[in-house]
Amino acid sequence: AGHARMGAVAVGKGVALLVAGGAGHRAIGRQVGVVEQAAAQFDLRRGGGRRNVPGLANVGRISPLTWADPRQTALAAQVDVPVTGTHPVEMGMAGRTGEIARRLGADPCYRQMFAAAFPASGEQITYANVTRALAAFEGSLVSRASPYDRGAMSAQARAGQAVFARHCAACHAGPDFTDTRFHRLAPADPAASDQGLFEVTGRPAHRGAFRTAPLRNVAVTAPYLHDGSAPALADAIARHGLPPLPAAQQAQVEAFLGALTDQAFLSDPALALPQKACGRAL
Repeated sequence: AGHARMGAVAVGKGVALLVAGGAGHRAIGRQVGVVEQAAAQFDLRRGGGRRNVPGLANVGRISPLTWADPRQTALAAQVDVPVTGTHPVEMGMAGRTGEIARRLGADPCYRQMFAAAFPASGEQITYANVTRALAAFEGSLVSRASPYDRGAMSAQARAGQAVFARHCAACHAGPDFTDTRFHRLAPADPAASDQGLFEVTGRPAHRGAFRTAPLRNVAVTAPYLHDGSAPALADAIARHGLPPLPAAQQAQVEAFLGALTDQAFLSDPALALPQKACGRAL
């Protein structure tokens, strides 16, 4: 079982890197690629999207998974959102998931890797196993070695942690700095193109409500907020409706947020684009 799980992680990594652009997820580490510069998900129909692409650090430990859909709680099931979803259209595979299995199955290396990961299926590749493999890889994206975790923060960052605890920790709480609840930062606007949680629940109180963003590696995952409209940390902080912080405290909070950056995670070769597979160079 352990070997099969390792195989699932490996094949999921390969599939994830193959489709990452289409799925809209920003790079998970420096060796995987440059952080996604587009603010929102790609939409095949319009050339743009609606929501900021989230980072994936510790995604297997966070639920719900997305900005404004409390139904998305399982990694394997969430794969359908970018692959077959229509709001927006990202990969455009609605009704065509069999084609994904067919294309992957045309590669002998993928057949070999899937057989190792899912021995009960032999070399037959199914869309269900594709989603399981992606989920296994995403679940391996664990970031817990930042200066904050190692007790190695600067004095400025420690001062910023105290300011953060007073002003931010009610929502940005827990090991990943999110309460995973949905909040509204600005007055509801019925004319806004993105109504957030309201689009799922239909409850007026949920207009403009979005899930609290996790903050692991936040300093390297700009832009910010659900629509990517805050290009820098200072802009994101200002949008939270807090009284303006003195310049020194602002710098301290940003230093604390920077101390949540896990360089070991960002440069982990196990998360990088594979150089070899099935005994051959890629």
